[in-house]
Amino acid sequence: MEVLLHGGTQLGGWRTAQIHEAVRAAFGLSAEAYTLTQLRYDLRKLKAHGLLQREGRTYCYRLTGKGTKVSTLVYSVPPAHLRPSGKHAVSTSATANPTTKPPVKIEAAYHKADAAIQKLIDLLAA
Repeated sequence: MEVLLHGGTQLGGWRTAQIHEAVRAAFGLSAEAYTLTQLRYDLRKLKAHGLLQREGRTYCYRLTGKGTKVSTLVYSVPPAHLRPSGKHAVSTSATANPTTKPPVKIEAAYHKADAAIQKLIDLLAA
């Protein structure tokens, strides 16, 4: 999504090969580390969530309005705020010392931030 978001020069949309090359260059990946098959899978998932659309009958892609909004939100929020919450979350203090009880205020703040981000995404999707 980051590559597609910053691709203002691609007026006719991005071809699959162009996306693949841009992603590999942006993240320093080899062709073996991120294959064209993996990219196609990722594109299908983005399309299924309504974040990406094909341009007509071509294999050119661009972000939808929803995709642009979600991408902007995700890449403008610091990574620390996107930490998983709920039963799958692992407290940073708990991983450092498993016998220490995690600070309740910090966990509450993370849950509050996660809920606010989810609410924003839900509002943007509407």
